[in-house]
Amino acid sequence: HWCMDGPSFRAAVEEARQTELDRLGSNKLLVALTEADLTTPGVLEVAAASEAAARDTFAAWADTETDPAAQERFAAVADREREHYSRVVESLRDANPDRAAAFDPGEDPGPGHSYLRSRERTIERLAAGTVGRGLVSLRTHAQVIGFFINEQDERRANLVRDLRAETETAMEDGLALLETTCEDEEGWDRARASAKYVVTVAYDSYADALQGMGVDPKSVC
Repeated sequence: HWCMDGPSFRAAVEEARQTELDRLGSNKLLVALTEADLTTPGVLEVAAASEAAARDTFAAWADTETDPAAQERFAAVADREREHYSRVVESLRDANPDRAAAFDPGEDPGPGHSYLRSRERTIERLAAGTVGRGLVSLRTHAQVIGFFINEQDERRANLVRDLRAETETAMEDGLALLETTCEDEEGWDRARASAKYVVTVAYDSYADALQGMGVDPKSVC
């Protein structure tokens, strides 16, 4: 009997996308995401836009999901992302009221969330949205925490540590639900393919941004 569980699923996705995840975990990530605006407001704006896109993705899924357990999970994640967004925007307002007033996360969700929003199967939503996206988010959060530690801004580093811990919890919840949703090898294969694809999309977007600035995404430091 072919069997997989949450932890081995996560490990399989991380192993399959090790190179991309390592590069996404480099200190060039924020250069790419902020378009080289490595300031406290620049980094907070990127974090806020990411939370807004996730909030909208999970809220849309909560509206259309037919599986009751998954529907409940997506609604809970949407609520948490909504709260994350307001906390980050509050921190931005504190750092630079003018930029906070002018800040608009925009309608464009970016390539990762565009892919997520096109997923209709419960299994792919769980795998791509909570695991694939979660693996990318944990690396983004780590870089943002590192940025604020370097700025000797312990309060903001702690804020992002909180967000990161909640992202980790959301991923564990998603993995647990995946275990009850995946009934066969085909289900796990589909889940794995969609989780891996989210990482690929995030990496390609990052690499394109760096290449546009004349930076090589392949070297990791």
